Amino acid sequence: MVPYFTEYFGNPSSLYAPGLEAKQGLVTARQRVAELINAEPDEIYFTSCGTEADNWVLEGVADALKNKGNHIITTKIEHHAILHTCQYLEKFGVEVTYLDVDGEGFVRPEDLEAAIKDNTILVSIMMVNNEIGTIEPIKELAGIAHNHGVLFHTDAVQAIGNVPVDVKNLDVDFISMSAHKIYGPKGVGALYKKKGIQIPNLIHGGGQEKKKRAGTENTAGIVGFGKAAELARLNLHSHMNHSSKLRAMMWERIEKEIPDILLNGPKNFSKRHPGNLNIAISYIEGESVLLMLDLNGICVSTGSACSSGSLGSSHVLDAIGVPVTKANGAIRITVGDNTTEEDVDYVVDTLKQVVGKLRELSPVNGAEGW
Repeated sequence: MVPYFTEYFGNPSSLYAPGLEAKQGLVTARQRVAELINAEPDEIYFTSCGTEADNWVLEGVADALKNKGNHIITTKIEHHAILHTCQYLEKFGVEVTYLDVDGEGFVRPEDLEAAIKDNTILVSIMMVNNEIGTIEPIKELAGIAHNHGVLFHTDAVQAIGNVPVDVKNLDVDFISMSAHKIYGPKGVGALYKKKGIQIPNLIHGGGQEKKKRAGTENTAGIVGFGKAAELARLNLHSHMNHSSKLRAMMWERIEKEIPDILLNGPKNFSKRHPGNLNIAISYIEGESVLLMLDLNGICVSTGSACSSGSLGSSHVLDAIGVPVTKANGAIRITVGDNTTEEDVDYVVDTLKQVVGKLRELSPVNGAEGW
């Protein structure tokens, strides 16, 4: 990325030499992102993030097909980039069906089949859940939508670089992506739009991105995304093997050494994100665990949002039927390329100490219902 800050800093939409040099960086990046998902380069449109790509699809399809119908189908466990956009569209008369999932977060194909109506214009179902790691049967679900002449979008932000993604095999119409989930820079994403499908622009102004997404390109960020995509494609299987091995090692120790722990999401690890663990720890709050782990140099996330003032548990854990008392003690731990076996041992050793200390202080330790 550095040369695009210091040497090739021209506007890639300009015709002068520095601009043409910058444009070549975009061309190469587009090719690399396309190769990661087996798409064509002219089917890739760079955005500011995955959230923008999600908004573009939902709002764009609702506008483009308003004369055909006004019904969109999604799920109760989507990222807020989908859920909040759907809620926004509902204010303008769009009807949204939010599908239930089973206890491990899987969408039932028969539920999607039953939900499609004559006025359905789009199905949007994420490929990999960002909290519990569930890998949805996207190919089957997309096939159901297409059998009814309905477009299919998948938010693949958590999927690319972590599981194989082949748009030709999946036969989806839209895919949302984000660079920072594959070790690329923050503030850049992309939308895959199958050739021939037309939706209006989300952002208006100049003629960038083949006149589909206005705004001066974030050249360095896009170049970084392209390189990250190349590395993700080349290292996919080693990344998956490394992450899944350490994840299994971590869970084996946690399950054996820390009592009253619930694994949220698929029990069959081959059906979840290779680096994902989501566990509910009884009798204590997940946020307390997060803060104490952070003091020991360990970064995890939590399903509750106490400090934000919402005091609500995760909508994903709620959708899969995890009781609130359990969900409020949930944390998500993710391993990746830089995680070592020593790291795993340190995390589990520290987690044992933290859980023991917090449970000693908990007024509900061992209480019925917890």
